[in-house]
Amino acid sequence: MKDGRLGDMPADEFEEYGRRAVAWVAEYLAHPERYPVLAKVAPGDVTRALPAEPPMRAEPMEAILADFERAIVPGITHWNHPSFFAYFAISGSGPGILGELLAAALNVNAMLWKTSPAATELEEVTLGWLRQMVGLPDAFMGIIMDTASVASLCAIAAAREAVGEHRFRDDGSSGGPRLRMYTSEQAHSSIEKAGIVLGLGRAGVRKIPVDGRFRMDPAALRTAIEEDRGAGWRPFCVAATVGTTSTTSVDPIPAIAEVCRAEDLWLHVDGAYAGIAAIAPELRWALAGCDRADSIVINPHKWLFTPIDCSAFYCRRPDVLRAAFSLVPEYLRTAEADQTAVRDFMDYGVQLGRRFRALKLWMVIRYFGWEGLAARIRAHVHLGQRLAEWIDADPDFERLAPTPFSTVCFRAHPPATPEEALEPLNTALLEAVNASGRAYLSHTRLRGTYTLRFAIGNIRTTEEHVRAAWDLIRAELRRLHDPG
Repeated sequence: MKDGRLGDMPADEFEEYGRRAVAWVAEYLAHPERYPVLAKVAPGDVTRALPAEPPMRAEPMEAILADFERAIVPGITHWNHPSFFAYFAISGSGPGILGELLAAALNVNAMLWKTSPAATELEEVTLGWLRQMVGLPDAFMGIIMDTASVASLCAIAAAREAVGEHRFRDDGSSGGPRLRMYTSEQAHSSIEKAGIVLGLGRAGVRKIPVDGRFRMDPAALRTAIEEDRGAGWRPFCVAATVGTTSTTSVDPIPAIAEVCRAEDLWLHVDGAYAGIAAIAPELRWALAGCDRADSIVINPHKWLFTPIDCSAFYCRRPDVLRAAFSLVPEYLRTAEADQTAVRDFMDYGVQLGRRFRALKLWMVIRYFGWEGLAARIRAHVHLGQRLAEWIDADPDFERLAPTPFSTVCFRAHPPATPEEALEPLNTALLEAVNASGRAYLSHTRLRGTYTLRFAIGNIRTTEEHVRAAWDLIRAELRRLHDPG
């Protein structure tokens, strides 16, 4: 490396270190168990391991890669670890990682068809494939967004655009009706956050009670809408969920869709987690009624082995979505934009700059195939059911929610343990399991009860990993509950 040299890294040097980087990735993916799942660092450790000032002179890639191993890897919580069972377990598969590499090399901006025709058209083709795989009708236009949070934000903005009595896009909220949208008590926080961003305020988001299986209650939804109309609100949108974050419950979409039809409300479905399950034919029930939705988001980066970020957003009313967002200055005008066969994706969301995310998803679908992807999802659901059976059979534990997919909600509840002792016990249990480095779980609260969550979804997770984590949980409980 010669300091002061202009231009990029020489091709031969790139090839040399590229081979080394790929070799490191291959070894990492082959043996992730050598790392603790949860990073064993204290706040500030990574910062202290790095210089406080930028390098004045060029540094050799040899030293950079060495510091990657020395300072960065110890501070990584390994989401690609097969014993990562927290939140929603995700995994970047081999073909998806290669797709990221090629997309980074091409480095295109897929904002306009003209700025990279293949990026736009591959996105249309790939989301057409995914739409077929999960059973959505052809009427849904697909577009890739970074996360479900942004997709839901755009959906709710489109729902606001569909309100005909006020020009929110041009005039803002001032002078317009008081808008209110509805979601369940178990909905993801991004729905409420979208309400904040769009000017509804938290007061403009009404949370609907759930039933005994943590699903939105359609009768309560109807009542809420009626009450709000009488109080001067303008109901405009319902955000339902397929696979809630805490319990993976599926809201009764057909009944909710009927309410939305009767009340003329936009129906958005957050299917970020469980929507992908519909790839397996026997799990297609998860999206029942979603053909009547106005928009839906599902996340290939959650349960389709595609490196984060990659969210598939489908809209049945793309003209309304475009009306909410399209703003074309002179410097972005192209002759092709007037052709009916051309879609400029910048017109359908917040972002102008757009990564070539379709490439990695296209490679994942092609490499594993529809059948292979369905088989892997099916295997995860089977593992979730196995774990639920083990919990149900153990007198020291209890399940706290149904297990429709591969996420299990439970807690330790040894016989004769008073209720007031259970939360401290389960908190300590979670901390002990995670501190071991052998597995990583997360928690939630269900009707006020501290609840452990065990989410299975990594492509490399086997029954051996699940059994080892369950044995660890039981062993730590014995140590905590009966230390003598």
